[in-house]
Amino acid sequence: MGSEGPKSVVIHVTGFKKFNVFATNPTETLVSNLRSYVEKTGLPPNVTLGSCTVLETAGDGALPALQKLLESSVSSENKSGSKEVVWLHMGLNGGASKFAIEKQAVNEASFSCPDELGWQPKRLPIVPEDGELTRIRETTFFADAILEFLNKIKGCDATLSDDAGRFVCNYVYYHSLRFAEHNGHKSLFVHVPPFSRVDEETQMQFMAALLEAIAVSC
Repeated sequence: MGSEGPKSVVIHVTGFKKFNVFATNPTETLVSNLRSYVEKTGLPPNVTLGSCTVLETAGDGALPALQKLLESSVSSENKSGSKEVVWLHMGLNGGASKFAIEKQAVNEASFSCPDELGWQPKRLPIVPEDGELTRIRETTFFADAILEFLNKIKGCDATLSDDAGRFVCNYVYYHSLRFAEHNGHKSLFVHVPPFSRVDEETQMQFMAALLEAIAVSC
């Protein structure tokens, strides 16, 4: 084991388009600019940035697109275990001033307002075959270690959260965690504050640090 190098990691990243009163979702900007940013700043040698996708801020109506995206990462190489496949999902918490690493998602869709395709479920299971609304899926990452890594870096003021809400963020995370479990991948969701509270450059620096933290944790 000691002679082995770090495992090769490919990280796929998603953000969301506009929703509700936020005409510009910061995660759309972060994900859209991430590839060019890390080309300048660099990545750890064992890390590859995979797909960078901006999702519709919607649940059931956008599910086929999400499933197609997740399934696109499955290949014989990934199944062989030669690469660690990671799904990193970014979402906005409009009232936050810190980054939040979400430890889990729950099998409940109870949207406080309609999503961008007009769907507003109330106390519906995200995956009916998973059973109760209280069913929880947890990330396999050691969230504490990721938090410790991030908080050593200036501007990366982060916290842990065990409640991703019941809106689209939780909906996407639950599906991603379930997919990751079935395919030997890893999944993580992080909520970011609006740019009015933490500026864009600082958030881009956070994104780069987060990719490194994930790589160290794989």
